Amino acid sequence: MKTITTLLLLFALTFSAHAEQAVDLQSPDLDPSDKTSLLRGTKHFVTYCLGCHSAKYMRYLKIALDTNVDEKVMLKDIAPEGASIYDTLSSAMNKHDAEKWFGTQPPDLSLIARSRGADWLYSYLKSYYLDDSRPFGVNNKVFLDTAMPNPFWQLQGDQHLVHKKTIWGEHTTLVNDDVGTLSEQEFDQLVTDLVNFLVYVGEPVQQERQSLGKFVLAFLLLFLVIAYMLKKEYWKDVHRND
Repeated sequence: MKTITTLLLLFALTFSAHAEQAVDLQSPDLDPSDKTSLLRGTKHFVTYCLGCHSAKYMRYLKIALDTNVDEKVMLKDIAPEGASIYDTLSSAMNKHDAEKWFGTQPPDLSLIARSRGADWLYSYLKSYYLDDSRPFGVNNKVFLDTAMPNPFWQLQGDQHLVHKKTIWGEHTTLVNDDVGTLSEQEFDQLVTDLVNFLVYVGEPVQQERQSLGKFVLAFLLLFLVIAYMLKKEYWKDVHRND
């Protein structure tokens, strides 16, 4: 009995600790069928993410085909200089330098939207705040003690973590005291486009799958009707023989 009580107490303490660290995630207005947003998201990924992170399961050619963009436009306006249309979105940073600068190799982001979720990504990219105790001078409210620096500090401006005490306990919120080069609405759109692109990278055939799924369901429904009518026809002969 004592052992069971101890286990229940440990579970309660663990649950309480996780509950205190829980963060309310924001939900972006995503539209994977918006090709203009996907192109902007691709450009943002190349500009702000590709220096450290890769999306090695995606090629520039695939993006160009899915967004109906000419290959020359893709190479000139979006892909990094010197890239081939058949190249994958691979970072130039090698493993040795990554471990030297960050302590670990930055992960490939091909499936990050499927593993973390769009809401988590959107909230994470907007939740950096100043923290002098961290190596890069910033921390993240969604992913505490993250090793990644804030790639958007100039665009968003610096945020500070403010602690407020209420009757429900201590509450933390982010306050932007330093205006960046983008307005709040412009920055939200940038992050939305980037997350929209990462969701697309995680499942490039999502639109086709959903479209094809409608025809599959229609076929199964039609087959069900035919099978039911055939069953009635067979059983009609069985009952007649009885």
